[in-house]
Amino acid sequence: MLPDNGGAAVREGLVTAAQGALPLRGGLSFTVWAPSAGSMEVRVYSPVRRVLRMKKAGGGYWTAFARGLGAGARYKYAVNGRDERPDPASVFQPEGVHGPSEAVDHSAFSWSDAAWRGLPPEKMIIYELHPGTFTATGDFAGVGSRIPYLKGLGVNAVELMPVAQFPGSRNWGYDGVYPYAPQNTYGGPEGLKRLVDACHRAGLAVIMDVVYNHLGPEGNYLGAYGPYFTDRYRTPWGDAVNYDGQGSPAVREYFIGAALAWFRDYHIDALRLDAVHGIFDSGAKHFLAELSERTRDLSRLLGRRLSLIAESDLNDVRALAAVPGGWGMDAQWSDDFHHALHALLTGERGGYYEDFGGFGQLAKAFSEGFVYDWAWSPHRGRRHGSSSAGLHTGKFVVCSQNHDQVGNRLLGERLSVLAGERRLRLAAGAVVLSPYIPMLFMGEEYAEKNPFLYFVSHGDPALVKAVREGRKREFAAFGWKKEPPDPQGEGTFAASRLDWERAGRGRHAATLDLYKRLIALRRSEPSLGCARRKDVSVKTEGKTISVFRRRGRSSSAVVYNFGRSAVRPVLPPGRWKPVLDSEGRPAAAPLSPESFRVYLAAK
Repeated sequence: MLPDNGGAAVREGLVTAAQGALPLRGGLSFTVWAPSAGSMEVRVYSPVRRVLRMKKAGGGYWTAFARGLGAGARYKYAVNGRDERPDPASVFQPEGVHGPSEAVDHSAFSWSDAAWRGLPPEKMIIYELHPGTFTATGDFAGVGSRIPYLKGLGVNAVELMPVAQFPGSRNWGYDGVYPYAPQNTYGGPEGLKRLVDACHRAGLAVIMDVVYNHLGPEGNYLGAYGPYFTDRYRTPWGDAVNYDGQGSPAVREYFIGAALAWFRDYHIDALRLDAVHGIFDSGAKHFLAELSERTRDLSRLLGRRLSLIAESDLNDVRALAAVPGGWGMDAQWSDDFHHALHALLTGERGGYYEDFGGFGQLAKAFSEGFVYDWAWSPHRGRRHGSSSAGLHTGKFVVCSQNHDQVGNRLLGERLSVLAGERRLRLAAGAVVLSPYIPMLFMGEEYAEKNPFLYFVSHGDPALVKAVREGRKREFAAFGWKKEPPDPQGEGTFAASRLDWERAGRGRHAATLDLYKRLIALRRSEPSLGCARRKDVSVKTEGKTISVFRRRGRSSSAVVYNFGRSAVRPVLPPGRWKPVLDSEGRPAAAPLSPESFRVYLAAK
């Protein structure tokens, strides 16, 4: 009899079970999938050394029960009597990616968020942050110490860059190798639970970035257990995850189980799925469609809103279409909006920015969503995308900066450095008052000047060398020829920390005040939120984009002047009251160059 670890199921004659170490009455239950193994052992390191022979349980799974053990026990598995490896479904790696796994009793944590019911994506104002560089302590507790600041800013959702266990202590998180385990140097399971609980008490939803298209190279022992990867497809990171080949039912269950565990055991509200275009599945039910179904089932069971947000390079509306037929994602990042805005503000045309720069492209992003909707892409040398013109605007997350677009630059420059103060304010208005779900990247709200660079702390010198060379090749596509900062260097990581003293000084404080007013205006005025497409109208005249919205009896107009000359806004007939001007100009004055003004319909 397989233990029910919160996700055991029998499907089409295949036994699948949640893996890992589960504290039960009287001891610890262990379950691992290793279909090709001839024998399996649990080797317990503490509190006492023990070796337990595992038994076959069907479907390639092995189980064992250790009486007298509980939470805190540390262990590894031995495949065929050798090659001790951590648990692939480990929930805690206190000694890092190569050390023993530690059992955790999730029921022991005292949650205080029983009244929390979650937040739908279309209501979110997201703040993306990296836990290691957000504060000086670089951990979950440091993020928690800034909750009052985030509340004061007005955002209502915190997005954490990946926290699944990665090698070393410095990493973006996309090299994670334990999809169930919160990073030990951030505070582990207990630290993450405390942070989420505190966020919910403060009315903040928590989004977590997860990576199901690949695992990092260091500490990745999945291949020792079973066919988790396939060479049928290639990704930028090597072999693809095996979502549709032989043995794939257990692989799918492994990653779906990880996603559901974040929702169930850590009370996460939404998952941002990294680069779903790198998830390959030619089966009749795509992995993401199954994940959507299982997430909705769990949402109903828990009585909380749980959401999935995709990052996709496909511009394919099937990601957002309901299951069956689509993948059922609740929302997705809109790269087209960012690229169109960035290219206009900076004049950059290298790399994928060669597809952007036209003024009409930003207007199209405001009005329809995708710019490339089966349109010719010079960068790709082919047609790209599908039309999103009929979709609710609450299906798209937009930004002027994020970890990718800042951190994947050679010098990690932020928009405050690239475009200057005036254009940063214009970008703020374009994002926060867009018809879409707005997202800020940590520090942009006060015009942080410190870069956000790419950093790692790998233990393998050959891997470090490969990372350095790989980054140089990526930068060459943008025409950046300088020597990049060393990803392995501790100084690169330190340079990426926010300088919180700036937030209260001079023009930085003024920028912060503008962001607060923008967010407060969006939250207080119904027509400035997400909307049905038919309730959004976009007009262009010269270098001016005017976005008109209505919701019920409320109507608004935001006029953006991207030109170098002052203009007089042209508004529809009716009485319009100006409520915010990015340059602080009086209502009767022309709209300054590279600025915006917000109007509400007089009642």
